[in-house]
Amino acid sequence: MRELSAEARLHLYARSLSRKTGTGFHAAALYGSLAVIAAVLFGTLSVHPF
Repeated sequence: MRELSAEARLHLYARSLSRKTGTGFHAAALYGSLAVIAAVLFGTLSVHPF
């Protein structure tokens, strides 16, 4: 098997790093949206309009 060039190694490293970062970003967005939904739900339940 031939040796990878430094540029190819950097490219593979950047791709794996962006994949990990993208997964973390998606998880944070999911949990953030659930937190906003819960805040709106509990906020509307605590308001007594009558």
